[in-house]
Amino acid sequence: MLRPFGQGAALALALALPVAAEPVTTFTLDNGLNVVVIEDHRAPVVVQMIWYRVGAADEPPGHSGIAHFLEHLLFKGTEKIAPNAFSGIVEAQGGDDNAFTSWDYTAYFQRIAADRLDLVMEMEADRMRNLRLTEEDVATERQVILEERAQRTDTSPGALLSEQMRAAQFQNGPYGIPVIGWRHEMEQLSREDALSYYTRFYAPNNATLVIAGDVLPDEVKALAEKHYGPLEPSDGITPRARPQEPPQLAERRITLADERVSEPYVFRTYLAPERDPGNQKEAAALTVLAELLGGSGQTSVLARALQFDRQVAVYSSAFYDGTSIDDATFGLIVVPAPDVSLETIEADMDRVIDDFLKTGPDPAALDRIRTQVRAADIYARDDVNALARRYGEGLSVGLTIADIESWDDALSAVTEADIMAAAEKVFDRRNAVTGWLTRPDLLETPE
Repeated sequence: MLRPFGQGAALALALALPVAAEPVTTFTLDNGLNVVVIEDHRAPVVVQMIWYRVGAADEPPGHSGIAHFLEHLLFKGTEKIAPNAFSGIVEAQGGDDNAFTSWDYTAYFQRIAADRLDLVMEMEADRMRNLRLTEEDVATERQVILEERAQRTDTSPGALLSEQMRAAQFQNGPYGIPVIGWRHEMEQLSREDALSYYTRFYAPNNATLVIAGDVLPDEVKALAEKHYGPLEPSDGITPRARPQEPPQLAERRITLADERVSEPYVFRTYLAPERDPGNQKEAAALTVLAELLGGSGQTSVLARALQFDRQVAVYSSAFYDGTSIDDATFGLIVVPAPDVSLETIEADMDRVIDDFLKTGPDPAALDRIRTQVRAADIYARDDVNALARRYGEGLSVGLTIADIESWDDALSAVTEADIMAAAEKVFDRRNAVTGWLTRPDLLETPE
């Protein structure tokens, strides 16, 4: 009997075939702008992304939120583009656009028909150095970001716990500052603050332009030289030397009790190494470790032990993302069953981690996870947005083209010994922050 060619067979075939590297071309303009061209000719679509090597971790002291604030303000006008007209112009051409801010970078992008690249490149280059801001623009957008903080953070106990845990984890380095900013500092952000930050950091010699889609490198180079080439570089760009964390000598613990909490949970983060240029072995091992421990709600180590075998948890997860300039975090979350206390579920979580450190991963599970992680990386290449982000993000934190292109090979090469070495290094309670999210009525009252 013939069997249908299903998902499993398709996956096996994809992984059996060599991974064809997308054609990537790089060059640098005379003013310092780095340009990456990723060819994908399957559809007449192009994505333009401009990545500024500045984010929340680079903000001046006392001005938290200025990176994200400026992201909003960049959609105001220039001498050529009317106030608030940028997105409307892109939409009128059948495209879409947006932006996002992280600790290490700020990025802006448009997805549009390939024959409209000239237009969006002209517009993006214009606002790189020619932004015009009024006091009214600043006042209006400041209120927008304050409302955004209210909606996404202040009204969410989980978001508040995460914010407090990062502040506890990174006490000397800037990763402890929330991207959106501390409210009391956001309220004071001014037009002068925004323009000073903009003038210094928004410049061709502090940016990477990524063009992905139905384009040719020579055509992109001609357009980049036409639109970005005349822009003056900034003399304020210096190496991003940040304060580093001193050795953490003891676990830090936080309990956040809030009446709005519906499902209490335990959340723990450990300091963990980031992806380093030229040496991604440890980061690859941590990526696979996170998938092994908590990547699946059905088959992961935490899920099997806590949700199915003992049935003391309703949800568990582990996560790691090492694409950063400085040390990252490795995280664990466990939501207990209704009749299980946070103290009990934390002890159970620790017992699972201890057992894993003694026994190591199941070989079959490790093979499955390596396959899944590699497959996810391969499938991401089907999306020009994902392709552009893959390169833009990596280059913004100091990785090279070679690092980015060899990442799936690094994941495939992870061994059991690599995983255990990474786990033993990371799972040190002295480098941990443990948080409890609960309700006041669930806390024990002293007699």
